Amino acid sequence: MTDVLTPTGASNAGAPKPNTPLATEQEAREVAEAAREKEWTSPSFVRELFAGRLRLDLVHPFPELDAAEVERARPFMERLERFLRDEVDGDRIDREGKIPPEVIDGLRRLGAFGIKIPAEYGGLGLSQTSYTHAIGLVTSHDGSLTALLSAAQSIGVPQPLKLFGTPEQKQRYLPRLARGAISAFALTETNVGSDPAALSTHAELSADATHWILNGEKLWCTNGTVAELMVVMARTGPKKITAFIVEADWPGVEVVQRLDFMGLKGIENGIIRFTDVRVPAENVLWGEGKGLKLALITLNTGRLTLPASAAACAKRCLEIARRWSGERVQWGQPIGRHDAVAQKLGRMAADTFGMEAVSDLASRMADRGGTDIRLEAAMAKMWNTEMGWRIVDDTLQIRGGRGYETADSLRSRGERPDPVERMMRDFRINLIFEGSSEIMRLFIAREAVDTHLSLAGDLIDPRAPRAAKLRAFARSAAFYSRWYPKLWLGLDRLPLHGEFGILAPHLRFVSRSARRLARTLFHCMVRFGSKLERRQAVLGRLVEIGAELLAITAACSRATAMVKADPANQGPLQLADLFSRHARRRVEERLAAVFDNEDVATYRVAQQVLADGHTWLERGIVRYEQAD
Repeated sequence: MTDVLTPTGASNAGAPKPNTPLATEQEAREVAEAAREKEWTSPSFVRELFAGRLRLDLVHPFPELDAAEVERARPFMERLERFLRDEVDGDRIDREGKIPPEVIDGLRRLGAFGIKIPAEYGGLGLSQTSYTHAIGLVTSHDGSLTALLSAAQSIGVPQPLKLFGTPEQKQRYLPRLARGAISAFALTETNVGSDPAALSTHAELSADATHWILNGEKLWCTNGTVAELMVVMARTGPKKITAFIVEADWPGVEVVQRLDFMGLKGIENGIIRFTDVRVPAENVLWGEGKGLKLALITLNTGRLTLPASAAACAKRCLEIARRWSGERVQWGQPIGRHDAVAQKLGRMAADTFGMEAVSDLASRMADRGGTDIRLEAAMAKMWNTEMGWRIVDDTLQIRGGRGYETADSLRSRGERPDPVERMMRDFRINLIFEGSSEIMRLFIAREAVDTHLSLAGDLIDPRAPRAAKLRAFARSAAFYSRWYPKLWLGLDRLPLHGEFGILAPHLRFVSRSARRLARTLFHCMVRFGSKLERRQAVLGRLVEIGAELLAITAACSRATAMVKADPANQGPLQLADLFSRHARRRVEERLAAVFDNEDVATYRVAQQVLADGHTWLERGIVRYEQAD
């Protein structure tokens, strides 16, 4: 969690007041567009889906794990599991709101802060897949440790330093990070979450150009209260955002306060203030004005932590629910034999398989290279965290009162202390961390319509001159006259995808649905024109369809690979089949609702609520004075 909140009584001269608009809509749009990766130098499976094409060759056969990498990672994974089991008390961390120093020291000794840092700099030098598996292992035991390690490595200093750092920067900082120096990422401010155009933290270059003077305040900086190093985003000119490596012990860097949250009680998250901090010119990462693009590119792989964490949490939930459903007897039989619980349990198993398939596919594609995974990573983050939240909720429902009861309370009366209540509180932030679900939908939707905007954008832009509209019309006519008819043609009724066996119908469904998705996206652009960007519910459904198609493909490909490796275990085929059946139903429901929905009526009521038109509905509750 990274994001100026001024505590009562604190001085904050020059900082903007909350809710003060710092950028117009047009300025915000321009900053966001400038930071986008506009080039597609490598193919993307998801981008092809939105264009109506099933590029199965990009994801199937399911990318294999390198055997040598597995063996290199095995000793670390075994030591990490023993350490978590024997040395880490997650309930204590939750109760005391602090990760004990001996736990952090133990993680340092294991090398857990340098999992992906190359061995030449003292790190373990493991792959993205090994890293996400390690983080999944941590998540299955305690979420606060996941936040600590993930913020330090996925979005903290090591990842952008590896990608964009100079040789001198890498030599100076990577060995220190590999030894366990905790790092953080500071972007968010009171007025800045997903809209970086409103950034108020700023840096000015000194007269001799040897250093920058950094001033500002950051909110929700995960690891910020304990970090030695951090990446700080600051404005360095009009529409220019620059990334700096800042050391926490430099004069002018101040931890204003540590913040507390619903879950992740051990998270070291706070408000960090910078007052005339002298940052050496050589501590600029990548270059002036490239900070936001750096952040977005870093998140292409940084986001892969959360899908893996969600999948690991789902596995822990499945274990708890399976055991309880077999032990708990009501009305003469285990509750898992009652259909109401069995439906939850069966869906939970299938969805967990799908979640792991999506997470592993994205991580292995990152390791393999050759594909652009910005959309796959965003979809994996959005889809896995939302599926995982439902699984946690179902687990609590299955456990009943024991799910709502704290682990300490269960332990005090001699029951198994399954920490379902803690898991629910810890998990909820995953739908907000590193881009909320709503922002992920908008990010993915923007890329989904990119081809159409590059061709026909001027046609629907009311500000475009007549000549530009005529050129756009000519380009569009030439493209769509060839592209659109193909979306109605297909050979899906032939016995295609035979290598998938019983799963082949699901792949044929993905192929048909990809073409239907592309047609529907085109129809939306024709129907709504420039207003489409404001129809976020419509765009959201299209993104959700794409995510389900990705998940079906990943599940079927992974199941096929697993059965090929171990023919005696047909379980993966069964789970992939059930998962795909549920996912197909969700796809059909969302396709049907693209144009047949209550979006306009709902929006109208929302605006009436904002205008205090339905305050009568709030009668009968305790009223509080509204603070200014």
